[in-house]
This record gives sequence, structure tokens and C-alpha cells, in this order.
Amino acid sequence: MENDKSNIQDTDPELYGYMQEELLRQQTSLEMIPSENFTSHEVMQALGSVLTNKYSEGYPGKRYYGGNQFIDKIESLAINRAKSLFNVEYANVQPYSGSPANMEVYLALCNSGDTIMGQSLTSGGHLTHGSQASATGKIFKSVQYGVSADGYIDIEEARRLAKENKPKLIWIGSTAYPRKLPFKEFAEIANEVDAYLAADISHISGLVLGGVHESPVPYVHIVTTTTHKTLRGPRGAMIMVTKKGIEKDQELPSKIDKSVFPGMQGGPHDHVTAAIATALLQASTPQFKEYASQVVKNARALAEKLMSNGIKLATNGTDNHLVLADLTPIAPGMGIFAQDALDIAGITMNKNTVPGERSSPFYPSGLRMGTPALTTRGMKEQEMAQISDMISDVLRIISRYRLPDDKAERIEYLRNFRIEIKDSEALKEIKKKVLQMCLKFPLYSSLQHS
Repeated sequence: MENDKSNIQDTDPELYGYMQEELLRQQTSLEMIPSENFTSHEVMQALGSVLTNKYSEGYPGKRYYGGNQFIDKIESLAINRAKSLFNVEYANVQPYSGSPANMEVYLALCNSGDTIMGQSLTSGGHLTHGSQASATGKIFKSVQYGVSADGYIDIEEARRLAKENKPKLIWIGSTAYPRKLPFKEFAEIANEVDAYLAADISHISGLVLGGVHESPVPYVHIVTTTTHKTLRGPRGAMIMVTKKGIEKDQELPSKIDKSVFPGMQGGPHDHVTAAIATALLQASTPQFKEYASQVVKNARALAEKLMSNGIKLATNGTDNHLVLADLTPIAPGMGIFAQDALDIAGITMNKNTVPGERSSPFYPSGLRMGTPALTTRGMKEQEMAQISDMISDVLRIISRYRLPDDKAERIEYLRNFRIEIKDSEALKEIKKKVLQMCLKFPLYSSLQHS
């Protein structure tokens, strides 16, 4: 190409400027959304490679296009690394993301109207596990289990619901649950009702490979995971079948393959496949095990200091990478105020529903935060204590605000709130502390090298 050495900085300065602003935001903020992380230079090199040019419908050795001899090697490498690391019999690395991967499991196993069961959204579950807000709650007859008063998964409720409804597929996995997942107990439930059991470990797959969370593989039939959270890879996903899954259904791998392509997807994103391969290689190292261990140590340190500062947490702590703060004691619906104020202070996390939510998913009472990205930057327990104090200070600053009961008043009230906090000197002082901490743990020197 005539301009193959051109730089986006020169050819598209407007776009480059926005990218530079996002880089600066990441460099100067504390990223605490537990489903986000900072990936490696090697992963980004794969994502920005010539592999984005190729079309590869089908699977290694069975493509619908020519010229895939090297793509076959790359995809086979990713598959073999996934099988080896997770100790599974089969892996498909083509799903575009986590939600499509879960839909592909449904397509492989279920027909419209079949009964499925998963953890409810308000108790920490995922949309694609049967929420009525998702297609999975509309296409299938969805039964939802929740948590007990202590915030832990209510296993007896799940057992009762399974016996009463006989689901064809049961999900174990979550997006806002701070405790270890009871794979063994759910395997017993699935066996009792002859259901398929799928573990969605998108949030904790890195912790599983790092040895700080039990693996679901001995207990479940299918495992799904994204690759960009605690695994620190690209934005993609995998579906895996265990030995137990093949013993239940020898056709399961081929059913999954057909549901991914041609069932729901066209050609795979080969550059993402390559990035998954190198992320899996990185996850096989002793350094990654140290990282995963530190993620959990940091989350526990964060939780302990928040609680000592008087902040209520779901389950009074954490076993994994995330912490769910329940701000109901301040006021129902405080999550949206807290998220916006923390953003001004340079601390990024997301509003979230809490068990027993007294407000709504649009104006929830909780904050979901995590330590994967902070740990990637090299932060440890000492920094977690300091960050906990900053979070607590922000919550004190906004504690006087209240979500109006009248829904019509809420938009105007929130608009005025955002104008007020934008000029808050107290939040600006916290932002200075955030910046000082970020400078001690630098992230990506430039766009060219990121």
C-alpha cells in the first residue's frame, strides 16, 4: 500500500485525539470496575496485526475459504492452550464475547420454551442466565434462584426450584457475587434433575488458573468464559466441554461447534484468537499465579478497610476479586450518586443492584468495585487501604443527596447534582491524591506502544 507506513496520528488526528484522551483517563484514574483490566503489549500487538485481514469461516482443517493454513495453526494453538490450562476435553475459542458464548450454549442444548435456571440479576447473576431483560428470559422458561439473608447463594432454594421445575440447563456463575461459587453443590442438584450444568466463570477464570478459586471443571458439563477480565486477554470468549460433559453427551463438542458456526456467527476474529492464545500463554506462568493471588489479597484488604470505615458490604467481605458495597444505610438509590461523584474524583466503578434492593436497577443502591486492574498496575494492600479511605470520603461528601420518590423529578435532580459535584473542591482534592497514586504506578507510556 502506498501509505502503509502512515500513522493514525497524522491521517486521522480527530480520532487519535479521542484515543489519546482515553489513554490519559486510564493512566490518571483508578480503574475499579471488576470486569475490566489492562491487557499486555503482546495481546495488543496481536489485536493490531495482519490477522485482522483474514476471513476464516469454519474450523481448523475445515474452512470455507482458502489461505487459512497459518490461521489454522493459530487457532489450534489457542485451543490446545485452553484445553491444557483448564484441563478440559474440548474448547471453542471463536465466540465473539461472553453473551454470544452463552447464547451458543443455549442453541446447542435447548429449544424455545425449555426450562432453564440461573442466578437472578438482583442477587448478582448475569443477564444471559435467564433475566427477563434478556432474550434468554423471553425465549426460555426461566427459573431464577437468589441469595439468602446473609448474601450467600441460597442452595436449598436452588435445589427446591430445580426439583419443582426440572430445568434442562442450570447456570452457576455471577457478575456481582463476592464469594466462591458452590460448584460441587450445584453439580449435586443438576445430577438430581438430570440437567446440564454450565459454569460461567467470565469474572473468575484468571483466578481459577491462578489457583485462588476452585475450578468448576470436575463438577460441570460446560464452562464459558470471557477472556478480558481476570484473564487479562482480549475482548473475546471461549466455550469448553469437560470430561463429565462428554460422558453425559458424546455429541456435546460437535453441538457447540455447530451452534457457534454456522448457528450464530460467521467468520471468527482471527486477531482476537491470536490474542487469546498469547494471553493463555501468559496465564501459564508463575508470575500470573502471583498476580491472581494478589488480586484476592487486594480485594480483601479493600473490603476490610471499607467496613472499618463504616461501609456496609454484601456478605461482609469477599473471596474473590470484587466487592459489592450496599449503600442502602445511607439511602436507597445512592449507587448512581456515588458512581458519578467517584468518577469526578478519578475513581471508576459501577452502580449495581444489591440483594434485597429497595430501589431499582436504573437507580440502584449499590456499588460494584474490584481489584484486577489496580493489581495489574502493581498496587498492593497499602494502596487498597488508601483507596478505601478515598472512597469513604467521597461517600461522606455526597451523603446529603437523596433520590426523589417522584420519578419525574429524578432527571432534573440528578442533573443539578452533577453540576454541583463537578465544581466540588473536596472532590478535586481527592482527585489530586488519585493522580499522585497513579503516577507511582505508571500505565502504558503511549498509544504507539500500547
